[in-house]
Amino acid sequence: MNTPEDRPNPDDALARARAARKQMAAALTEGQEPDPDEPLGWQQIWRRPRKPKSKAAKKVELRKQRKRLQGAAKRRLAAGSSRRPRSRQSRIGNAAARRDARTLSRMRHSSAWLW
Repeated sequence: MNTPEDRPNPDDALARARAARKQMAAALTEGQEPDPDEPLGWQQIWRRPRKPKSKAAKKVELRKQRKRLQGAAKRRLAAGSSRRPRSRQSRIGNAAARRDARTLSRMRHSSAWLW
């Protein structure tokens, strides 16, 4: 167990940190800012200044986007209108097949041995 003499006083630690604040800030900023005449080189994408697009480039991009969205709308419309109702016979057949499969599954998973 720590004795009170071993534990540092929080007020002392706070005072020391405040006294060293300027030194720490100077060490952190030192060498991190490039000179104004020095080329920047690679930078993270969020640090780069955004280059505004020209009006022509914006229009081209919007034209492509509009064409893409119109194509998607046409495909969606065609997909919706191409669905035909299934014949009654196929519906009955599918339902009967589902019922048979369900019954067989129940038989397989039950504890009754009928076969």
